[in-house]
Formats: sequence, C-alpha cells, structure tokens
Amino acid sequence: MQNKGLVKLFAVLFGLVSIYQLSFTFKANQIDSTAEELAISKFDTPEERAAEEVRYLDSLKTNKVDVDGKQESIKVFDIGIADYTYNEVKDKAMNLGLDLKGGINVILEISVKDILVGLANDSKDPVFNKALSDAEEIQKDAQEPYLESFYKAFDAIKGDQKLASPDIFANRTMYPDITNDMSDDDVKGIIKTKVDESIVSAFEVLRKRIDKFGVTQPNIQRLGNSGRILVELPGAKDVERVKKLLQSTAQLEFWDAYRGEQFLPFLAQANETLKPIVNTEKDTEVTVDSTVAEKTDSLIDDLVGETTTDSTDVAVNPIFDLLRGYGSGGPVVATFEAKDKELVTSYLNNPQVRALLPAEQRYVKFVWGIQPKDSDYVDLYALVGNRENQPPLSGAVISDARQSYSQTGKPSVSMQMDSKGAKIWEEMTGKAYQQQSQIAIVLDDIVYSAPGVTTGPISGGNSEISGSFTLNEAVDLANVLRAGKLPASADIVQAEEVGATLGQEAIDSGIKSFLIALSLVLLWMILYYGKSGIFADIALLFNILLIFGVLSGLGAVLTLPGLAGIVLTIGMSVDANVLIFERVREEIAKGKGQKEAVKDGFANALSSILDANITTGLTAIILFVFGTGPIKGFATTLLIGIVTSLFTAIFITRLLVDWYVNRGGKLEFSTALTKGLFKNLNIDFISKRKVAYVFSAILIVVSIGSLATKGLDQGIDFVGGRTYQVRFDQDVNPEEVKADVESVFESAEVKTIGNSHQLKISTKFMVNENSAEADSIVQTKLYESLSKYLPQGTSYDDFSKAKNNVGKVFSGKVSPTIADDIKKESFWAVLGSLVVVFLYILLRFKKWQFSTGAVAAVFHDIIIVLGVFSITYSFMPFSMEIDQAFIAAILTVIGYSLNDTVVVFDRIREVIAERAGFKGGKNINSAINSTLSRTLNTSLTTLVVLLAMFIFGADSLRGLLFALIVGVVVGTYSSVFIATPVMYDTLKNKGETAEDKE
Repeated sequence: MQNKGLVKLFAVLFGLVSIYQLSFTFKANQIDSTAEELAISKFDTPEERAAEEVRYLDSLKTNKVDVDGKQESIKVFDIGIADYTYNEVKDKAMNLGLDLKGGINVILEISVKDILVGLANDSKDPVFNKALSDAEEIQKDAQEPYLESFYKAFDAIKGDQKLASPDIFANRTMYPDITNDMSDDDVKGIIKTKVDESIVSAFEVLRKRIDKFGVTQPNIQRLGNSGRILVELPGAKDVERVKKLLQSTAQLEFWDAYRGEQFLPFLAQANETLKPIVNTEKDTEVTVDSTVAEKTDSLIDDLVGETTTDSTDVAVNPIFDLLRGYGSGGPVVATFEAKDKELVTSYLNNPQVRALLPAEQRYVKFVWGIQPKDSDYVDLYALVGNRENQPPLSGAVISDARQSYSQTGKPSVSMQMDSKGAKIWEEMTGKAYQQQSQIAIVLDDIVYSAPGVTTGPISGGNSEISGSFTLNEAVDLANVLRAGKLPASADIVQAEEVGATLGQEAIDSGIKSFLIALSLVLLWMILYYGKSGIFADIALLFNILLIFGVLSGLGAVLTLPGLAGIVLTIGMSVDANVLIFERVREEIAKGKGQKEAVKDGFANALSSILDANITTGLTAIILFVFGTGPIKGFATTLLIGIVTSLFTAIFITRLLVDWYVNRGGKLEFSTALTKGLFKNLNIDFISKRKVAYVFSAILIVVSIGSLATKGLDQGIDFVGGRTYQVRFDQDVNPEEVKADVESVFESAEVKTIGNSHQLKISTKFMVNENSAEADSIVQTKLYESLSKYLPQGTSYDDFSKAKNNVGKVFSGKVSPTIADDIKKESFWAVLGSLVVVFLYILLRFKKWQFSTGAVAAVFHDIIIVLGVFSITYSFMPFSMEIDQAFIAAILTVIGYSLNDTVVVFDRIREVIAERAGFKGGKNINSAINSTLSRTLNTSLTTLVVLLAMFIFGADSLRGLLFALIVGVVVGTYSSVFIATPVMYDTLKNKGETAEDKE
C-alpha cells in the first residue's frame, strides 16, 4: 500500500481529535453526576433536588473568580495545554437527543391568519373575513400554505372588492407600501413579504425566550419557508412551563377600569333578559343545590332588593345561579367559578344583553382575572373600551422587564417604558388618581392586577405586574416581555415530550444492547477469520471511536435511532472486512503468495465495497433530507458510519495486515472450523429462479391481500392525533383500560408496550385543536379516565410529571395537517431513493437490466415487509405502528438490499468480463456461488447485531428493528433469487448454447 506514512499520520490525528472531543462529554457527565449527588445529599423531594441541581450548575456558569486582578469564569476542566469553563465544556460535549435525555420537541405553526388580521388592522370587511374562514376550510384538505388558500378564497368571492381597499390592506399601517390604486397581484407580493417578515420576527422572539430559559444545547430552526418553527429542548424537565413559554403571545395591555359596582344593575337586567331565552332552551327542570341556592338568593337580594318567589315555581337565573360573589368598591364586577367562564362570557356577549348598556358604556370590555392557585373561582372585570378595541397603552412601549418582588414580598415583574410610553403612562395614572379608579394590567386577555393610584401621576414609565406568581412564572414573564410579543399566535402542531426517566432507561438499554452486539461481532470475526479477525476487530473499535468523535466534533445530536444506526454501522463495517478477507482467500486459493494475495484481495474488493456503501449512503442522504428529529439522527450516524467504515476497512485493516505479513507472520484468513467452508459450491441458482418466482409471488399476493383488507397500524405521524405512554405501579388489563378511556374520548387505541404495567394510548379526540388549552383538556380527561388504576392520592401534577415513575412518561402530538405532510414526504423519500439508486446502478453497470433487477428486488422487499407488518401487528407484543421511524427502516432496508445486490452484480460483471459473456447463466451461477460466503456471513452478522438490539434495547425501537430484521432476511433472499434472475430474464442475449436452451 502506498503512502503508508500519510495514512498512519491521519489515523493518529483522527484518533487524538476524537479522544479530545469525547473528553468533554465525559467531563460534562462527571459534573452532572456531582450535581445530582449533591442534590440527593441535601434534599428528599424530586422537585427540590432538581432545583438544587440547577442552582449548582448555574453557579458554575455565572460565578467569577479573581485571576490576576481580573474577574473570570470558573475553570472546571484542565487538559494540561488548556483549561475550560463549564459553558465551554457543555458546548463541546456530545449532544444527546430528546429520546435519550428527556425534554420536549415541538413544531410550532405561526398563525398566518392572525398576521393577515393584524396587517388589515382588524378589518371588519365581510369579504375579507369570509375569505379567512373559507381559507381555513380549504386548509383541511390542502397541502399549500395558508396564504395561498386565502388568496384563492378571496378571489372566489371578491366581486368588486380589492385587496387594496382602504377597508382591508390599503390602510394607514400599510401606507405607503400598499395604496388603493394597486392591483391584487401587486398587493399579494407585498403581503407575502410582510407575512414572511412576521414569521422571521416570531422566530427571533422565540429564540430570545429560549436563550433565557437556561436549557443547555437548545435547537431552534425555521422549517423551510413555511410558518413552522422547530424547537428542541433536550433535558427540559418542566414541560408545561416550556409550552407556556413558547405559546404565550405576550400581548401586554394597559386599560382604564370601571368601578365594579357600576355594573351590578346591569347584571340584574341581563339576568332578567336572559331568563326567557335560557328557559326556552331548557325543557328539563333545573335542580339547584340547596346551599348554592341560598347563597344565590342572598346575592340577588343584595343586588336587586328583596324578592319573593313561589317555592313551587323556581325559574332559572342564568347569571345569578352562577354568581359566587361580587366586587366591593374595586374594579371587580363579580366572582364566578372558573368552569363557568365561557358560559358567562357568552351571556354577556349576547346582542340583547349588550343592548342594555348605556351609551357611555357600550364599548365596555368584560375580561377575566387570573385564577389564583388552589382556587376554583375567578373575578370578572369591566374595562373602559373603545370602538377600535385598542388599549390606551400596549406592551410595545416596554423597554426592559425584570423579575422583582412586590411590597408584600411576593414575586412580581417590574417594567420600564420608553419615552413615548412613559408620557402616556403618566397621563393614565394622573386620570386614575383624579377619578380614584384603577388601571388594569392585562396580559394575553387576562387581568393580572388592577392597582389604584394613591400618590398622583407616575412619571418615568415605571410599572409592576403582580399576581399569584411563582418565582419561575415571574422569571419567565419577564423574559417573555423583554424578548417582545409574538406577532401572531403559535400553535403546537407536532410535539414529543419524553420524561427524564424514560430517557435514562433508553440510555441504559441502548448501552447494554450496544455492548452485547459489539461483543458478539468481535467474537464472531475471531472465530471465523482467526488472527485476521483480530485486526478487523481493532479496526472496528477504532471505527466506533471515530464515529463518536465526529458526532461530538460536528455538534450532531445522538438519538436512540442514531444509536441503532451506529450498531447497524458495525454490521456494515464488518461487511467491508468480510468482502476483503473473502477476496484474499480466493487469491490464496489460486496459489498466490501471501503478500500478493493481500494486495490483490484488497484491490479486487474495493469496487464492491465502494458500490455497496455508496448505494446505502444515497438512501441515508435522502433520509437525512426528509427526516426530522430522531430520524435525522439515525441518518446522520449512518452517513458518518459509512465514511469511517470505509476508512478503517480500506486503510486501518490494511495497515495492520501488511504490518503482520511484512514481519513474517502467516495469515490464513480462516480457522480450522471455517477453512474450506462454502468452497467449490456449484448451485444452479438460475435454473431454480421459477420456483423462487412462484414462492415470492405467493408472499406478495398474501402481503397485498392483507394490506388491502386489514391495512396497517398507522401511527399518529400519518393520521394525526395524540399519543401517551403511561406507566402504572401494577399490571393492568388493556381492554379494561380501553373501555374507560373510550368512555371519555369516544374512540382510542390502547396497547401494551414492553411490560404489562405500561400502555400506549392514542386518541383523535380534539385532533383539530392545537392550542395549549386543548392539550390540557385532553391530558386532564386522560388522567381522570385512568385515575382508578393509579396509586391512591396521585394528583394530576404527579401524573403529568410521572412522579415515582408512575404516570405519563411520554406524549406526542401530530396535527392532521402535519400528518398529511409527513405522508407526502415519506412517499417522495421512498420514491426518490428508488429513482436515485436506479440511476446510480445504470451509471455503474451500463445496462438497464441491472437497474431493473435491483429495483424489482427492492419493490419485492418493501411489499413483503409491509405485508409482514400488516399480518402481525394485531398480535405482536410491541408497537408496530407505521410512523417516521418505520419509513427510516424501509429506507434502510432499501439500502441494505441494494448493498447485497450490488455486491452480487459487481461479481457478475467481473466474471462475465473474464469469461466472455453470460453463457446461459453459467457465469451468473459462478458469480453468485463465489459471493455466497460473503452474503451469508454479512447477513448473519447483521442479524446478530439487530437481534441483540431488539432483545436488549429500548421498547420504542422494537418496531424499527423488527422491520430491519425482516428486511435483512428478505433482502438477502431477493439479491440472489429476485434481482439476479430478473436481470437475467430481461437480457436479450443470454449467451445460451443449444444445450442450455434444451
């Protein structure tokens, strides 16, 4: 081998760099373990321990020490030639994905509808608003952006109306960008730009919020040019807090407030007005709890004077029956139960009720206050509104916000306004002082506080929001206000939440299965190839070091499927060595000397190795392009593994073998057990192709029949919905649980995952609702339906956080729109991989027959894998849902099947070139027989690796691994019995003799 010195230099440098990169991961884990041990020694509850861990790690980040008169961050890692701070160590450490570390991964969709409404200044134009509604309907079945649907809807109903109407986009806000003499086509281009700017603004706002949240190694990225934003926060423990932080629009407003007692007569009139309306709707008798009735009667007496009611004829009091208290001199009008908010709001917004308001109060805004913790009641406020429904002062004037403490010592948020805001604030507080009224501080349509002004106008623009805040809530609110408001609402259209416990279990099972698989492969190589197997093992171990080093150095994310990709890479790395060793054995069998046999063996195997790895690499690239999250992690490790496998097999193994041979060592490339194995085989595969065709046809017909009648178990990735993995403290009957869950959700799927005390529950209940409120409603209903199976005293909060490893350990959500997109992308990913591989094989082998045979084998493999899943999903003891991971498995099966096929084709090409043609299939048989040892050896090795992962790995990977196991078996079969025969049968000139034809 030429340039050995250069190869050695590169090998040493790559190894040292990999060790250097991985050292930061080991150090980061050591620091995290120290923080955990310290927290355990100080506190007993998980919440206190988590808080103490954060405090300890924050101290390493923020504390300074004096070094030569300068304040510098604490150095936590000294490698002799340099030392590093904790932040630097974490930045260089390997990134663990959500499924290994726990946390949350969401795709947010910025509401383009909200952006359009804002650009149109809340236009009341009926055509505009009808187009918005119609666009939402179009979106349910369309793949196009919302903006395109809006344009279609507007064009369909516009009549003489224009987008550049003063009532729509030709308003003061949009001037001079849009004027009323513009055409619709001109306006559309400008609106598209404005919408894009708003989405970019939302992205920046979210990035600022996340940067302040304190999660290490967060990832936020915009997905293409869409309004969707991916946010990954591995290690985030308080998932509900994260979701609030991401979805809060931070619409801060300051409103003058009426005195509550001013509206008590109005409530009485409203109650009377609503009686005939509500009583007409209710044909059944309403029974009121006696205690509540007495309280209600008392409140009515206070409000409208003493009343007499016939005890035998009690009418429904729509408002008073819900009333639980009223304001006394402050801005609170009345108090109601939180569960009745929507009903009371609908009553107050009734046109007949609004008509009762005097002229000076006709624009009043009824807004609810923040619900105190541990309380079922909420206050109703009346704010001084206006025709435009715009506040006198908005949060846009906030220049700074900080978490502070109120005069009572409770967490609050202090704010500083800019000069314009300070002037308006001074006017508002002066007016409130003169009128002895209050100013309501409203955030996202909730009144947080409504303080009075006792010392005259407040200058300087200082204000404070106080309420029932926890410290974390105050910190988050300050961060949100400082980052700015979102230009539109952000709905979570896809989400995954993984509990820290589940993440740690995944790491443990992943490491265990990885070590078992690695040990089996290392042992097999020694048993099969003897001393040369030891050299292959050394190269394999070096390969693994390089993979992890490159992952760490590139800042790539290691996910659970990524770990499976590394294990699969072990099999591929072995395949390259097997190809080389088999070719060396052939050269030795020809009588060549050891040095010459090694040289020719490596040279002859190179073509097959490159072709096999390139085809697998092409499918991995497509998977990387179309995949997201863990699946992209799988593709990343697969791609890195292919490159490092080629380097170690071609160069490192060669270095070791040459070193041993040159110093006089003797290598047999076999052992006493394997010497002569598969030698002198002469199986006539071509003559048996018709039997194989019949066998495969039966499998395909059965598979298609099952797919047509039974179908597949489609996961939420493809149909939309929510899924939860719930762990119990005892075994549960899935059928009983299903009955209870369906009583709440109408329809649901319940499956056992792993052990009998762990279930996967999927539902399409409220599938079209993406708000945080909808997520909370669904999860609350789930908790209520499962409460009898949980330990006594398990609260909703305990269930959500899986306290004591009981409760929700994983949840996922995919909106129907996202599900449609995933389906489309999956289809194009599979089709794209087939097209790319067809073209590559055509380019390499110069005959379309080779490409046809390869693609036919791939179709054969895909249909059978799908058929096996269709037939077996109903009784297998693990999840066999068709999701993104399954598509990753299908693409990997395509790559593996092609890997096998290309090796066979490569040998066929070589044999027919040496022996002048196909000769009626004789040369094809000879080529297949000569590669049979490699085919079976590699397949068995890969199967051993996959089985180790399947048996000892995480439950969540079993579906993916089962698909790979089936794919390897079917792919090995098809490369010999489908790809090659199809290629042969499509040849015009088979080189047959008269004897062959007979």
